[in-house]
Amino acid sequence: MADDDDEGWIDCDCHGRCRSAIVCTHHVDQREQPAGFVENRSDPDDLQAWCFACERMFVAEGELTESFRRFNDFAVVCVSCYHELRQRHWIASA
Repeated sequence: MADDDDEGWIDCDCHGRCRSAIVCTHHVDQREQPAGFVENRSDPDDLQAWCFACERMFVAEGELTESFRRFNDFAVVCVSCYHELRQRHWIASA
C-alpha cells in the first residue's frame, strides 16, 4: 500500500517516477486513428481527459453513471504519457 506521500504519483515503465494523470482506456488502446481529447476544464492542474466517444456518452448519460464508468474504464498514466497521448489524439477544431 502506498504512503500518503505517494498519492498522486506513479511509477511509469517509460518515464520513471512521475505525477499521475487520468485518461480513458480508449486513449491507451487506440493507436491508429486519433480518438479526440477532451480535457478537464474545471481544474487545468488536475490532468484528466477522455475521448470524443466518452464525451458523447457522458453528455447522453448526464453524469458519471456506472454505465459511463464501465465504458470509459479510466486509466492512470504519468504526466509525460498524458502529454504524449494528448498529442496523439488531439483533433483541432474546424
